[in-house]
Amino acid sequence: MTTQAVAPGACDVVAGLLGAGFNGAARLPGEAEYDVQRKSVIPTVDSRPLVVAEAYSRTDVQAAVRTAREYGVPIAVQATGHGTRVPADGGILLKTTPMTSVLIDPERRIAKVAPGARWGAVLDAAGQFGLAPLSGSHRDVGVTGYTLGGGVGWLARKYGFAADSVIRAEVVTADGRLVTASAEHHADLFWAIRGGTGNFGVVTSLEFRLYPVRQVHAGIVYYGIDRAAAILRRYRDWTATIPNELSTAILLTRVPGTEQRAVAIKVMYAGAAELAEHLLKPLFAGGPRLAGELTTIEYGEAAMGGTPARHLDFLDTLTDDVIDVVTGFDDEDAPTVEIRHWGGAMAHPGPGAGPVGHREASYSLIVDREMHGLLPDSGRTFVNFLGDPSRADTAYAPEDLRRLREVKRAYDPTNFFHLNANIRP
Repeated sequence: MTTQAVAPGACDVVAGLLGAGFNGAARLPGEAEYDVQRKSVIPTVDSRPLVVAEAYSRTDVQAAVRTAREYGVPIAVQATGHGTRVPADGGILLKTTPMTSVLIDPERRIAKVAPGARWGAVLDAAGQFGLAPLSGSHRDVGVTGYTLGGGVGWLARKYGFAADSVIRAEVVTADGRLVTASAEHHADLFWAIRGGTGNFGVVTSLEFRLYPVRQVHAGIVYYGIDRAAAILRRYRDWTATIPNELSTAILLTRVPGTEQRAVAIKVMYAGAAELAEHLLKPLFAGGPRLAGELTTIEYGEAAMGGTPARHLDFLDTLTDDVIDVVTGFDDEDAPTVEIRHWGGAMAHPGPGAGPVGHREASYSLIVDREMHGLLPDSGRTFVNFLGDPSRADTAYAPEDLRRLREVKRAYDPTNFFHLNANIRP
């Protein structure tokens, strides 16, 4: 006679959590808070976990991991939901949202954050000391998920990817251990998490460098859409001449509050306004300005925004063919296109940098609509912008992917952490 394992129910898993020492809140289906907490920012993700477990401490995280393993249910980790692409159906959705502490060491220029912290809190805390993190385009984005996925922000050309500034992390591994990963301890794990996302454990504390940037000269200016092709061709040549302190993107979009299509130039310069305006003069010779301006503001107040990445690719050069396609849409049905200049410190990390992929790219190309073969496709992706988690392998260079799989086999040989942009052992 054979016996079949019976899948645990929600109450069984809650009992397991409590028995393992979980002190956070456990939300069950049918409770109003369950539906609130299971939501992702991504509207297509509709998780139906057995339990939503809200962790308040690293011991809560350990208890959740051990319980999921004991009961044989999947586990997914979510702080803000900005990076949640895979539903946590039938398992534990571990929310680190309540763990929001932010500590700043102004002498060492270091921030130490808990996994639920958002960039807004770090910007405010660091800004008091004239320091800046390598944050993303929105204050509301979670620090840890963004950073573990690489993290490309508006200071990246000057200081590199956010992952490159990480100096230490506390990680709960697949067997429930709490380890400290750094260049001196668990160096292989430390390398892997700086770009390899949550494939290797749950990060419960992250330490990273801050930089002496108090103010930036930033903003968006708009020109007529009829100038788009000319501006993009000028942009191609101009980006080869500028310093790393200057980060820019060209958008084909609409003037805010109107239906008028325009070509927008998005700018952030980590330096004096006078020099920024001098450097930008060739690019701004695009005819009459429709709207927008650049201003000198606190770095933490620079809301640069972003474009949903329905189509993402990397360009080594901005060819005439690409320019012709993105500027050739009819006004009534045109998507938003964002071409962003990469390079600088992103392409030249220090020794021992993590596996952030495709550093060599000159530009990223994002369109808020599927292109279905209209644009060339290099097959390269970036984890932070990855809409299809099954394509995670394409976010890494082949040698880095091989090494990531080795680290996965060492720390998570059964692929326990798989509800993510998964790297298989």
